[in-house]
Amino acid sequence: MAEILETKGMFQSFDRSGHVGSRVTHYCAGCGHGIVHKLLSEAYTELGLQDRTVIVNPIGCAVFGYYYWDVGGVSAGHGQAPSMATAISRLRDKAITISYQGDGDLAAIGLGHTLQAAARGEHMAVFFVNNSIYGMTGGQMAPTTLIGQKTTTSPLGRNPETDGMPLHMAELINQLTLPVYVARVSVADTARIMKAKATIRKALEIQRDRKGYAFVEILSPCPTSVGKPPLEAAKFVIEQMEPEYPLGVLRDRSETATVRSEPKPWIRLADFFGDDGSEEPCPAADEVRERHFKFTGFGGQGILSLGLVVADAARTQGLKTTWLPSYGPEQRGGDAACTVVTSTHMIGAPAVECPELLVIMNQAACEKHLPTVRKGGLAIVDATVRLPEILPEAVRVVKIPAIDIAAAAGVPKAANVAILGALIALGATGVPEQLLREALKRSFSKKPQLIPMNIQVLQSSIDYCRHHGLTGELP
Repeated sequence: MAEILETKGMFQSFDRSGHVGSRVTHYCAGCGHGIVHKLLSEAYTELGLQDRTVIVNPIGCAVFGYYYWDVGGVSAGHGQAPSMATAISRLRDKAITISYQGDGDLAAIGLGHTLQAAARGEHMAVFFVNNSIYGMTGGQMAPTTLIGQKTTTSPLGRNPETDGMPLHMAELINQLTLPVYVARVSVADTARIMKAKATIRKALEIQRDRKGYAFVEILSPCPTSVGKPPLEAAKFVIEQMEPEYPLGVLRDRSETATVRSEPKPWIRLADFFGDDGSEEPCPAADEVRERHFKFTGFGGQGILSLGLVVADAARTQGLKTTWLPSYGPEQRGGDAACTVVTSTHMIGAPAVECPELLVIMNQAACEKHLPTVRKGGLAIVDATVRLPEILPEAVRVVKIPAIDIAAAAGVPKAANVAILGALIALGATGVPEQLLREALKRSFSKKPQLIPMNIQVLQSSIDYCRHHGLTGELP
């Protein structure tokens, strides 16, 4: 039996579903990904960077890279690896951040993410595996498919008149100002593999020295999708891909590049909300369950601002809080919504599918969201909205003339503040009234002249609710 040699920087077994203890990769025979994995793992190990390395795995054949690399790993949405790598690099200043991507992920759906990260000169190494085809999804034409190359979606060969020309990503990146290192290599034979390793190592050295953005394009065979045996697929890379994509270093400014400064701390929440820090946050109650709120209407009604005020007030109460906005393409008049989650514990996700508190400010929102309120929940609806004949089971529905209350107070655009008054009167948020009032004032910190009139709307709404017996707490 042949001896299994230890590969530096990689797991000794690739424990994936159905293959516990396997030493067999999920890649096809002759695929270049396995070679690149080995070169990359050897490079970060030999440089002493293994404990600091974080690799962002793409959507594509290399999505399961974390089966093999014995380093930090995270998966990104399709095309979004550079953006995730940006976040890691900015938040973890000592991390050796790597974005590992294929041609579909990087050059098609992720082209915008790729170019913007490079244009910013983000501190990361991007390894772009170019096999001229979509390998994972059946061998379709990719942005890097050669002229005349046959694929499942170009059975007669890529036609430049209908399909355009192949994208030369290394050359495209080289047009930008801030990248430090841009190169193209190949893993089609032994000599090329050795040069590729030196280039990969160079890109990681730039990360180690905090010099900035490095981009390495790697020409790689895909025997299965190209429809050739492994040796013929490697020959295809040398004879057909390399003339289209010449090998070499397009840019190397590593000697003159300055060391990047450490990331600056992100803005504090207190600074974001305009809190002057003069008061200590109120302690959270001993027993406060996680609560899910949703605020809905159309753009221009202050829906997002209303949710933000509630989130800010919950924050000052000492609760864990999330605020997630959602809106259409229109500046005004389109759908607008936001969710708020409050909890004494860490919040798993900011999305809210079945709110226990729902605010509805227009008819479309009523039809869409009212059926989603959970049993025992509360829906606060503006009086202009027509309710359905059959209401959700075990849901308290309260109609408030929020628009009219705001108009009567001389501030017609403050219907969202009138809704806030109803939330206070009904005790719907579990947040003390004073904290909600203070959060409302902070929301106008840049326009303090608007505070008195909005407080007037708030009080008018509270008085209306109490006068009409609209009180009580959310179950």
